[in-house]
Amino acid sequence: MRAIRHIAVNVFRESVRDKVLYNLVFFAVLLISASYLLGQLTAGQDVKIIKDLGLAATSIFGLFIAVFIGIGLVSKEVERRSVYGVLAKPVRRHEFVLGKYLGLVLTLAVNIAVMAVALYLVLGYMAWMTPANVQAAWDAPALDPALLKAVFLIFVELCLITAVALFFSTFSSSILSAVLTFGMFVAGHFDADLKNFDQVVASPAAGALARGMYYVLPNLASFDVKADVVHGQPVPWALMGLATGYGLVYIAMLVLAAMFIFSRRDFK
Repeated sequence: MRAIRHIAVNVFRESVRDKVLYNLVFFAVLLISASYLLGQLTAGQDVKIIKDLGLAATSIFGLFIAVFIGIGLVSKEVERRSVYGVLAKPVRRHEFVLGKYLGLVLTLAVNIAVMAVALYLVLGYMAWMTPANVQAAWDAPALDPALLKAVFLIFVELCLITAVALFFSTFSSSILSAVLTFGMFVAGHFDADLKNFDQVVASPAAGALARGMYYVLPNLASFDVKADVVHGQPVPWALMGLATGYGLVYIAMLVLAAMFIFSRRDFK
């Protein structure tokens, strides 16, 4: 446990010092702030646009952080041969993998929190500048606490994507890991369409393959409640619990698989 904590803290420190990470967070915060100006161009829909763009920016830039830093958690260590020095110490391979993952999760948590605070600051400023009679026509208040539900599920989704990147990085190169992870992200958001794919194709084999992929690929659409929150629709706590539980189970399987593959890998 001590080794895992040290590795996680080291990953967090290295990520914080990474200029790419600062650039991504900066552009995300800038986009969230710019959404206020864009919202002024659409009368009556400004608060919705700010929320929508803010949550979208949090998700997209969080994805870049998860992928571009996640793929280097193991693959870059192997390519640079720095992994030999780490494993020469009293650190087990599964501790190395788990520590790397937890370190990036901590990095994601901090950056998601920064972007969420930026979004609330923009919304708070807007609420302060908007008359009460105009605010009464909004579907939900500007500082709607339900936004935190959407932010939390974005964080869970990004933790899953990080686990995917970690899994691929244990046996493939950085470039291939990035391609596979982005492919998994895209496929995961269209996973529900694969269930009934056999109804739109004539090939039984293609239909069976699509159904098999439906059960294997992560259903990332279950974490997307941005539209509901933006339009003031309630997000049940039961849905939150199911989505979180599903994400944790999938993360656990991916991390365990990554630990198993890495422990069996021959570095000679």
